Amino acid sequence: MTVADLVASLPEGVVVTDPESMEKYRFDWSRDATAGKPVAVVRAESAEHVQTAVRWAAEQRVPVVPRGAGSGLSGGSSAVDGGIVLSTERMRAIEIDTECRVAVVEPGALNAEVKAAAAEHGLWYPPDPSSYEMCSIGGNVATNAGGLCCVKYGVTTDYVLGLDVVLADGTLVTLGGKRIKDVAGLSLLKLFVGSEGTLGVVTRAILRLVPAQAARSTVVGSFPTVAAAAEAVVAVGRTLRPSMMELMDRASINAVEDYRPMGLDREAGALLIAQSDAPGAARAEEVGVMRAAFEAAGAAEVFATDDPAEGELFVEARRAAFPAIETKGRLLLEDVGAPIPLLPRLLAEIAAIAAAHDVEIPVVAHAGDGNTHPIIVFDPTDPAAEERARRAFDDVMHAAIALGGTITGEHGVGRAKKGALPDQVGPDVMELQRRVKDALDPLGILNPGAVL
Repeated sequence: MTVADLVASLPEGVVVTDPESMEKYRFDWSRDATAGKPVAVVRAESAEHVQTAVRWAAEQRVPVVPRGAGSGLSGGSSAVDGGIVLSTERMRAIEIDTECRVAVVEPGALNAEVKAAAAEHGLWYPPDPSSYEMCSIGGNVATNAGGLCCVKYGVTTDYVLGLDVVLADGTLVTLGGKRIKDVAGLSLLKLFVGSEGTLGVVTRAILRLVPAQAARSTVVGSFPTVAAAAEAVVAVGRTLRPSMMELMDRASINAVEDYRPMGLDREAGALLIAQSDAPGAARAEEVGVMRAAFEAAGAAEVFATDDPAEGELFVEARRAAFPAIETKGRLLLEDVGAPIPLLPRLLAEIAAIAAAHDVEIPVVAHAGDGNTHPIIVFDPTDPAAEERARRAFDDVMHAAIALGGTITGEHGVGRAKKGALPDQVGPDVMELQRRVKDALDPLGILNPGAVL
């Protein structure tokens, strides 16, 4: 069988082979320089299309790279030379079951679309990556995406009740369902969440929904240093769990102000944006606790508001950080994490690495759960600057590992971080992961070069 046979086996327009049309499917947002050139892009419109493509690939021993919206940040959906890119962007169906309080979703549906569909019924899908308006559910499942409110509400895996998955031989399996509790058999469902397309291709997800989020109050603290802000995060975490706790350092604040002026304090060493959605009088109590912790840690100014629109302006500023910093140069994006009490040390290590390698590393963070986003900026026309940036990238990961942390909290390992994975998990766990991979994908065709 040839690529022509693949084209003929699927409806007109599903398979793309024109090099110019395939170009946009080669990279995710990390702009992975090692991305290859595929022989075809399959823009599947159904689970059957996915099965047909995977069966063809298995027969031909052709690599398959599953792809959602292409908003990934670790090269996890970078194309492979001679392979096919299996895009789920056209699989967008969303069904809300109000009785079971679940969303039955195809993988191409955007996170924002699921939220909007749930909201029409007074329900809420909590996982909210900063890119929620453009990232897809399939990609969220593949990387076990987090977001701004996961400090209180958890990450994608906490809301996945069921999956339909096409395996490496084209078999379609259904795992889980609309049940809240189900421990029948091995926990295969969770095996696929966060597997980055290396074990199977998700074609449907059943997502748990919860009642709409209660009213929120916002607390914003302006700190002289990142260290002071980090100490405030630790202090708050000792007594309560806010519904949001985000950090921006001075470089990220100024990048946002340059990109989209929003009135942020350019002189602040760091900004903490926190929220409480506790019921009734408890919300005011939590705001009081956070305000006191901010002031005790040395905040120069603390502002609180019950106005949702006013609070959302600060959240929008935090979400704007990535595109704002991207205007400054080429980026290497990290998402290392550490135990929350060690957050101040992790941020100090990142600052020391930036100084040691003479590179700029703006930092934003889902600070409440210890997940930081150091964003290494460099001039792509300067080879020496790029080399320093890549050394800094490696050092940041090793600093996190040394603190008992992780090389990725939500973006995934992809291709950008696979070299550091053995240092974090050790040889026995690496071997265990390879055995699982070999059992489910014996030909090694699913997203080769990613993760392992």
